[in-house]
Amino acid sequence: MTSRRIISSEKTLLDKDDEDLQTSAVTGEQSGTGPAVPMDVILKLLAFTLAMVVIPIGSYFLTVNTIFGGNSTYAGALAAILANVVLVGYVIVAMNEDQSDQLEAERKKKLKNRQGKAE
Repeated sequence: MTSRRIISSEKTLLDKDDEDLQTSAVTGEQSGTGPAVPMDVILKLLAFTLAMVVIPIGSYFLTVNTIFGGNSTYAGALAAILANVVLVGYVIVAMNEDQSDQLEAERKKKLKNRQGKAE
């Protein structure tokens, strides 16, 4: 069995990685350590997660004895319907947010094109 020899003129993966770090420090580039997902998206997800837990369970226990007179089938059906309402609400909010991101990108592109023509 043979083993591979590293020739001194070859660069290993670690050497290449070190070079990338040095060149980015020289050119002043910032590393990509920022959050991958914006904070408003995380907050919306947390809010809808909380709503998905609290609204159906709360509606079940609030209506089982007060509105439906102990009939847990109707209270459970209402809880399922409200869970679906929360889910549909999340989908609508997510779709609107995605469209607003696309519209913002198009607006920036148009502004850049106008600035390029003005110069």
